[in-house]
Amino acid sequence: MIQTFKARLVVKGFKQREGIDYFDTYAPVARTTSIRILFALASIHNLFVHQMDVKTTFLNGDLNEEVYMEQPEGFVLLGNENKVCKLVKSLYGLKQAPKQWHEKFDHAILSDGFRHNNVDKCLYSKTCDDYMVIVCLYVDDMLILSDDMKGIIETKRFLSSTFKMKDLGEVDTILGIKMKRNSEGYALNQTHYIDKVVSKFSHLKIKDANTPFDSSIKLEKNDGRSVTQLEYASAIGSLMYDAQCTRADISFAVSKLSRFTSNPKVEHWKAIGRVLGYLKNTKELSLQYSKFPAILEGYSDASWISSVGDNLSTTGWVFTLGGGAVSWGSKKQTCISHSTMEAEFIALAAIGKETEWLRDLMMDIPFTAIMCQQCRYIVTVKPL
Repeated sequence: MIQTFKARLVVKGFKQREGIDYFDTYAPVARTTSIRILFALASIHNLFVHQMDVKTTFLNGDLNEEVYMEQPEGFVLLGNENKVCKLVKSLYGLKQAPKQWHEKFDHAILSDGFRHNNVDKCLYSKTCDDYMVIVCLYVDDMLILSDDMKGIIETKRFLSSTFKMKDLGEVDTILGIKMKRNSEGYALNQTHYIDKVVSKFSHLKIKDANTPFDSSIKLEKNDGRSVTQLEYASAIGSLMYDAQCTRADISFAVSKLSRFTSNPKVEHWKAIGRVLGYLKNTKELSLQYSKFPAILEGYSDASWISSVGDNLSTTGWVFTLGGGAVSWGSKKQTCISHSTMEAEFIALAAIGKETEWLRDLMMDIPFTAIMCQQCRYIVTVKPL
């Protein structure tokens, strides 16, 4: 059933010249790690979590550069065919449109008493006498968290008075991640996304699997002709998004398989099929956050000389809060280690950087500033 009809004017941004029509093109967004931490904190502190969406987001930005646009086809004024339009506001298609929108939003929300988080500039917080509130921005999607509904209502009222907003009520889905509140806290899963990915690559004759990777198979670099390289890159991209959002259990497999994106062979495709089969078999798995433990814990590990051909080891780590994983990763080390112990210390150095970032993030969140002063941060090295 059709709910609305939409038409959007998009300019030919590919004709813009750097240094003349635009300068910076960056567009800050919140880290998915930050989003998971917010849901862990919402479970621990029983926070209200609502969602809003900005209508025609990029039309809100103000242009600093002088940009001209040809008159749109079908809307050329008679007698003025040779004239062009001077843009005052940004339009979809402009290279600087995302940056200008973020600057506009940033200026508006800071004027209402919010302040930046020190390490994630897309997190804004405000502390009032009777409530605390956090706004998390990801382009045009917003999460609003507060310990009192008054904070949610007043923040929504301010945003609606400043921009054209769509109130989506209690959070349900953001960035393809399904958020479900239960008696324990919040559960995050990507069941619908996994179904789409499995359906997209159904021609691989995917079979259910109990593990994402077969450790007995040693994948090697392909020196021959690549097998459907573009489709392989597409499959890796789909799996990487799943691994980065909610499925820490496939991080190692995806990291391993992504090393062969430039020139895949049949064996690599079989390994892709196994990961898809594992996701299909476990698509209902969720990241569950609850009230306890309200302690940030980090675990580091390393696999010594696990990469065939270059003798490099692999680093793996995971942080948990509220009983669920909030940050994780699996990466090939950049230098050769001469022992298992050296590989472990290299991994520990890597997780130390993430520990510092997480600590600074949480120390600047109103709900955890007091808690973080009392709780301990644990990082354990767990050998294979």
